[in-house]
Amino acid sequence: MNAVDKLASMEDMISPGISACVGCNVELALRTCLKVLGPNTILAIPPGCMGGVGVVGWDMETGAKVPVFFPLLDNVASMLAGIKMHYEKVGRKVNVVAFAGDGASTDAGMQCLSGAAERGDKIIYICYDNEGYMNTGYQRSSATTKYSWTSTTPVSKEGRGGKKQNKKDFPMIMAMHDIPYVATCSPAFIPDMVAKVEKAMEASERGLAYLHIFNPCLTGWGIKPELSIEACRMSVETNFFPLYEVIDGKYIINKEFKNPKPVKEYIGYMKKFKHMNEDEIAEIQELVDSKWKRLKRLSTL
Repeated sequence: MNAVDKLASMEDMISPGISACVGCNVELALRTCLKVLGPNTILAIPPGCMGGVGVVGWDMETGAKVPVFFPLLDNVASMLAGIKMHYEKVGRKVNVVAFAGDGASTDAGMQCLSGAAERGDKIIYICYDNEGYMNTGYQRSSATTKYSWTSTTPVSKEGRGGKKQNKKDFPMIMAMHDIPYVATCSPAFIPDMVAKVEKAMEASERGLAYLHIFNPCLTGWGIKPELSIEACRMSVETNFFPLYEVIDGKYIINKEFKNPKPVKEYIGYMKKFKHMNEDEIAEIQELVDSKWKRLKRLSTL
């Protein structure tokens, strides 16, 4: 059975009617992941877009159909470790899963997540990366791309400004923890995502499994709703966000393009980059090319 038919046969673990922004690809990612994870799942969602759109429901009509915990921004992995420990003690096998934004993962909660990875806590941690704190006013995070406009990295009328630092390469950081499984995913490639969630479930029996989903934010980035999935696809086809997995230290590239599209085409989809000049775009292209070469080298080891 192919991934599409498999998904169609699975129960939707999110009730209809949650109030995500029109065209939000994070909702698609959450629904897909929870379908694969199934009802035997405990979910933790910290403050962020998905915590605030009705996923944390109380009547099984306005939210998730599985138990949902609402941890702090900075203790998601620690809470999950405790929950997992409880279920192990009572002898029940259950998927213990985080669905957290990049703010809770790469910034505020990085210490707890790193600790959980080092300890080998048997949990699944899913980071949805929309490059900032999108539901509180579009502030930058360490996952925000260099030169991006955000409300805390403004741009002048002359086009000067934006974020001055490079985006934190968090999937690579997690891979350096030597955990059983790390993978990148995109809502534009659902069969790939389904396979990786299944692998994460298996790997979490041996330690922490980490999935990093790249989710361009329509509202915060200035993308038309009808281009939601196309923006996701372009991030992969330009190698801006390559799809790969690391299985017990072995790097595997999942999508490789003979002639990747220039990053300029991806940047053109959104307003947060509209101020960038040709030199700045060339710098981002150079960084993308450099990281791709590094990934290629790692995949040959």
